[in-house]
Amino acid sequence: MTDAPPVREPVLELSDAELRFGERVVWHHLTLDVQPGEFIAVLGPNGTGKTSLLRALLGQYRLRAGSIRVNGHPPRTGDGDLGYIPQQKGMDRDTPMRGRDLIRMGLNGHRWGMGPLKRADRDRVEELIDAVGAREYSDSPVGLLSGGEQQRLRVAQALVGQPRILLCDEPLLSLDMQHQRRVAALIDEMRRTRDTAVVFVTHEINPILPYVDRVLYLAGGHHLIGPPREVMTSASLSRLYRSPIEVVEVGGRLVIVGGDDHHPHHDTDEDPADEPGILLGKGDH
Repeated sequence: MTDAPPVREPVLELSDAELRFGERVVWHHLTLDVQPGEFIAVLGPNGTGKTSLLRALLGQYRLRAGSIRVNGHPPRTGDGDLGYIPQQKGMDRDTPMRGRDLIRMGLNGHRWGMGPLKRADRDRVEELIDAVGAREYSDSPVGLLSGGEQQRLRVAQALVGQPRILLCDEPLLSLDMQHQRRVAALIDEMRRTRDTAVVFVTHEINPILPYVDRVLYLAGGHHLIGPPREVMTSASLSRLYRSPIEVVEVGGRLVIVGGDDHHPHHDTDEDPADEPGILLGKGDH
């Protein structure tokens, strides 16, 4: 008889969590434990609080009810155990920083430009420059790079500190299919070799589907949590939306089919920085 594997403490814990903006309930009764090395995909229509969830984990938003614990303590800004890949946003053309400097800020952003890196840290920066395919522009001013090039550098920046928990907010936007696959595989490799937990907000599950352990699907203040094969079904999503939804496979890709009212846009969302786009919409992306 073999011994049972040891029980490990979750690195993220949400217990009966509720987030509101004014009178609007974004999500409620959300209970989720994330284990070391687990890959969680966060899906749902626009305006359902996917980005807001990351901000709550980062200590930027306060819950109305329930609790969050990050590595055993309440969320706090500047937590070194957290890596964060933000949504792609353009940088000022006059930003006085090279690509490799942006990556380096993942190691010492609080004191950028003050002193040399240790040899191991320099090697890690160089390793990630190659891993995200940024070698040819790593010494170029970041403000002159394309959105996709900047986003690859941000991925490297979030990974360079080897965080225990990686929060990803639509990190594949602005990337072509080849680099979507490359970045997704890199994140998966890190979580497997470093036991890093990944919480990955996305409107498109297909590029990361091979790596996902569980899906958290948010819609209309409610949610589903479970393995992709249980959540990403017509029956499950129809119950969540309380309307007919069909999940079909087209060329090996999952596509959600439904009326536009099932995937509402909220351009004036009370969380104005919430994510753009919808989950999958009609047809293949």
